[in-house]
Amino acid sequence: MNYLTVENISKSYGELSLFENVSFSIHKDQKIAFVAKNGSGKTSILNILSGKDEPDNGQIIYRKGIKTSFLSQDPKLDPELTIEETIFASDNQILKVINTYHEALLNPEDTDSYQKAFDDMERHNAWDFETQYKQILFKLKLEDLNQKIKLLSGGQKKRLALANALINKPDLLILDEPTNHLDLEMIEWLEQFFAKANMTLFMVTHDRYFLERVCNEIIELDQGEIYGYKGNYSYYLEKKEARIEREAIETNKAKQLFKKELGWMRRQPKARTTKSKSRIDDFFEIKARAHKRRQDHEVQLEINMERLGSKIIELHKVSKAFGKKVMLDKFEYVFQKGERIGIIGKNGAGKSTFLNMLTGALKPDNGKIILGETVKFGYYTQNGITPKPEQKVIDVIREFGDYIPLKKGRQISAQQLLERFLFSRKKQYDFVEKLSGGERKRLYLCTVLIQNPNFLILDEPTNDLDIVTLNVLENFLLDFPGCLIVVSHDRYFMDKIVDHLFVFRGDGVIDDFPGNYSDFRAYEDSTPKVTKAPEEKTDKKQWKKDDNSRLSYNEQKELKNIESKLKVLEHDKKQLEEKFNDTTLSTDKINELSTELQKIIDSIEEKEMRWMELLEKQEG
Repeated sequence: MNYLTVENISKSYGELSLFENVSFSIHKDQKIAFVAKNGSGKTSILNILSGKDEPDNGQIIYRKGIKTSFLSQDPKLDPELTIEETIFASDNQILKVINTYHEALLNPEDTDSYQKAFDDMERHNAWDFETQYKQILFKLKLEDLNQKIKLLSGGQKKRLALANALINKPDLLILDEPTNHLDLEMIEWLEQFFAKANMTLFMVTHDRYFLERVCNEIIELDQGEIYGYKGNYSYYLEKKEARIEREAIETNKAKQLFKKELGWMRRQPKARTTKSKSRIDDFFEIKARAHKRRQDHEVQLEINMERLGSKIIELHKVSKAFGKKVMLDKFEYVFQKGERIGIIGKNGAGKSTFLNMLTGALKPDNGKIILGETVKFGYYTQNGITPKPEQKVIDVIREFGDYIPLKKGRQISAQQLLERFLFSRKKQYDFVEKLSGGERKRLYLCTVLIQNPNFLILDEPTNDLDIVTLNVLENFLLDFPGCLIVVSHDRYFMDKIVDHLFVFRGDGVIDDFPGNYSDFRAYEDSTPKVTKAPEEKTDKKQWKKDDNSRLSYNEQKELKNIESKLKVLEHDKKQLEEKFNDTTLSTDKINELSTELQKIIDSIEEKEMRWMELLEKQEG
């Protein structure tokens, strides 16, 4: 079943033509990845599909009646709403039923409204849906449902927008870099979710393992042409290589024929017959084919690394905490030459704190960090480049000098360096604010590497870079003789680059694992886990038939009401506990908060006891 058809769309901005006459279609159950180089129009095509932009010509045809959701890189959310209000603000009918039910729980004396809400929950099978949407929010670390959108980080907003898209269960889901701002645990969960979900996907992503495990088809935009590959990422690589080899053979044949035809053209008199005219037309077609050049330039990353001495960085019993939240606890490590360390861990476990302490942006609470005299950091942060108003690409590089030193005493001009980073002479005089997200990241990477660092720290370097640039960056890093620390959610990138991991477990615990990410996952999966006794799941359908005879109508209401109240109390407890992180609190204020906290804990225990009593009665 066809869901969407793209017919001969084109898009240009001024003199810059992104693509012309692009056509493809999306069918039910396809999970498609859209692959193209940075700056070739991936995001523009997604914006056109979502209705945020329009093509210069051509059309987009959607099948009537299908439900579509879009996930952009920069989702627009109402800053005054809470997380929960944002979820319930959608057009999903079941969410409205759930919301009405929760409102009825707050007014248990209105038995008619409660009964109607309860019956609606039954009719729409909303019990299971509520469990599913709360699981999605939990997996994406969005547990404080009362938090305002304006207080969320950019990553949290992206995760909320993703949660919203998944909860709405669309027929067609269009995603722009869905794994950005997700930690590794979230990405692996999302892979499994998409594998089981009965929805059609169309996505742009640089995460090659995600491509491999989720997508069953790849559409590539290459030099203005669309190519389809009915398989995963491995199949795409194999077939693309065969296609390029085939094109090279055809181009070589065209060159030979071009030489022969050129000789014929030069021998012709000015007056030509109709037959000759046809052959002249053929000649110009052959000439176009023969002069076709693949624009597969690679980023050439050749720098003159500063000498690195024997003493690099030593950490002696380093500790760091923010209030009661411990980031590092007496951590010790001595860096050696050629270290290639990957850093993994959940968001908030202390990864960025560790990097900021290494580079001197943060001081440890206790312990020492000793820096070698020859260490020169190159720190690629998630913030990226901050251009000055109306600054051109070439001006960014010229801030470091008109000539840049390379290996063996050679040097190149700023223009030549930018060409090595795939910025044509024409592109170099574009304003930085006009660059695509991926092109900005490539320019930022250039500014980090040309300073000749011998200790590279890369914080999420793969975000927004196209696969071609990623491959070249990986090859450069494999040859980089200095020390390297990488924080990345790109498992393919980590597997290829690092040889051991710092695993941030939380609460100041950091494990040094001797292997790459896949080695770590295999080890973790093979380690016996201490399992709790399996909890019996409440079967809503069974509860409907049998449990009504065990619980009275009022007891059913009470049970649901207690569950709702417990969630509110747990949230209040968490909010109160966070107040203890304030180091400026007076003794009186601490005592006041402690008394308040104890009251909440007592109330939770009391309600949990009653909840257990009702549950036991319900289960007979």
